[in-house]
Amino acid sequence: MITLIASIGKNNEIGKNGDLVWHIKEDMKFFKNTTINHIVVMGFNTYKSLPGPLKNREMIVLSKNNNIDGIKIIRDYKEIVDKYEDSEIEVFIIGGATLYEIYMEYAKRMYLTEIDDTCKDADVFFPSFNRNEWNDEILQENEHNKIKYKIHKYERKNYLK
Repeated sequence: MITLIASIGKNNEIGKNGDLVWHIKEDMKFFKNTTINHIVVMGFNTYKSLPGPLKNREMIVLSKNNNIDGIKIIRDYKEIVDKYEDSEIEVFIIGGATLYEIYMEYAKRMYLTEIDDTCKDADVFFPSFNRNEWNDEILQENEHNKIKYKIHKYERKNYLK
C-alpha cells in the first residue's frame, strides 16, 4: 500500500529553502512513530535535507542522476507502484513535492498534519487533492507556539486500483 505523509500549511506549503516550513515536535514524533519499521521513499532533495539516515526504516531514494552509499536508489517511480500498490506492506512517500504529485493517484492513504498557518515565502507545495474522494479521520488536534494543527488520516474512498 502506498501512503503519503506530510505537514502542510493553509496553502499546501511544505518546504522553504530545502527545509520544512514548520518544526513541530509532536508532528515529528507522529512521523517517526508512524513510519518506524516501514519503507520510506523520498526524492534526492528530501534525502539531502535530512540530518542523517532515518533509524529503523528502509530508505529508498528516487533519483535519476545520483548514487548514495548505503542507500537504495531507484530510477523509475513505477518500481514502487508495481511492487507495493496492491501489497499489504505499507510504503511511505515522505517528499518532496514531485514525489507527492507522482504518487497521489496511487495512494490509498494519507497522513497530513494540517497547520493553521501560512508561509508566504514557501517554495515547495503539496499537490491539491479532491477531499470528497477521501474519508477523513482526525487523529490529533493540538497547538504549537499558538499555531493550531490537526493530524488527519485520509483513506481513499472506493479504492479500485
